[in-house]
Amino acid sequence: MLHSLKRRAVAAALILFAGTGALAACGGDSEEGGAGGAKELKLGFFPNVTHAPALVGVDKGIFAKHLGVAPKTATFNAGPSAVEALFAKGIDATFIGPNPAINAWSQSKGQGIKIISGAASGGAMLVVKPEIKSLEDLKGKKVATPQLGNTQDVAARSYFKSKGFTVNKDGSGDISIVPQDNSQTIETFKQGVIDGAWVPEPHASRLVVEAGAKVLVDEKDLWPDGKFVVTHLIVRTDFLKENPETVRKLVEATVESIDFINANPDEAKKSVNNQLTKLAGKPLADEVLDASFKNITFTTDPVASSLITGAKNAEAVGLLEPVDLNGIYDLTILNEVLKASGKAQVNAQ
Repeated sequence: MLHSLKRRAVAAALILFAGTGALAACGGDSEEGGAGGAKELKLGFFPNVTHAPALVGVDKGIFAKHLGVAPKTATFNAGPSAVEALFAKGIDATFIGPNPAINAWSQSKGQGIKIISGAASGGAMLVVKPEIKSLEDLKGKKVATPQLGNTQDVAARSYFKSKGFTVNKDGSGDISIVPQDNSQTIETFKQGVIDGAWVPEPHASRLVVEAGAKVLVDEKDLWPDGKFVVTHLIVRTDFLKENPETVRKLVEATVESIDFINANPDEAKKSVNNQLTKLAGKPLADEVLDASFKNITFTTDPVASSLITGAKNAEAVGLLEPVDLNGIYDLTILNEVLKASGKAQVNAQ
């Protein structure tokens, strides 16, 4: 299965980097830069507000400052696609949600990736048509998620199942789950093709502001203290072993980017919008951006307990075989960086 995944991913990664003009510059595997550092870093992230640490880090030149050169970047709609590119060595590291990271760990038998930092908590919800008053009203309806097996897809399936609804991978059941690209969701919602969506920010707030949807379930209400990982940073294990100093610089940049967001939210919003405009062709409305930021906590804490629960949820809905997650985190570099700057360290429990 993993070999097939790699073959599919090679083509995807080539398309991604050819489209940004980065393929010619980066070639194949990252080249060694000496002293445990690579000459370049290929970094993935999503055009979502939940990936603001990446968006701000790129826009403000924070990654370039720490790495010595701007990273080669690629964007994805959802985690499974990013994992494919990672396994194909189209990227070296990526900001990603928890469930695709778990799948990557499982598919590579605990060898392929490491989670090296948190990035964001919260910022995902189920939004529906105004006339839908309760979950019971969703029976026989269609709900979109970003991609089969992505973090919001697993959350939706697990939640509906816990409430007694059948939701099958083929779209059948009491509630039909329809995986689709986030960029399509507003239009399909407006057209009445779907009745709701379980999506991350800014897509949830866009549906509310631009399409008249309402929030039926804010996912943070389902987690202890309202905390759950929505985005963290992972790296290929081989890249980490071969280029520890490059990874350290990446972590340092991530910490600085998160600090900048929390200390300068208004300026951070401008940076996010700058990058989203470049990636999507137009900025978010201020109302959408403000709402999105209110729903997200940017933090280096990976909220490890929620990852473990997420894995159990994925198993329960048939999207993951039982997996031992021991060793999936390597927070050594992160905690060294946090300690050096006088910040509280985080743990993998």
